[in-house]
Amino acid sequence: MTPTPTIVPITELRQDATGIVKFAVNSQQPVFITQRGRATAVVVSMESYQQSRKEFELLHLLARGEQEIAAGIGHDLDAVLAEAADILNGTTA
Repeated sequence: MTPTPTIVPITELRQDATGIVKFAVNSQQPVFITQRGRATAVVVSMESYQQSRKEFELLHLLARGEQEIAAGIGHDLDAVLAEAADILNGTTA
């Protein structure tokens, strides 16, 4: 079951930024910041952010591969798997 999102008005963020950041780090859940009743920002732990970036890079690699396959461009499977492993291990830029 997906946890209920934590939503915090920007005025509360101003008053308790430290507490909100600690909550995001300890819970590993995003905290949605609202301004005038609308979501405007998200606070996440550095660990969650880095994991999301790794997942995004891997999805980007897969999408690029699908485009290359459609264009008739091929790559060595071992090279592709090594690039994916580098992304997952955080050894790429």
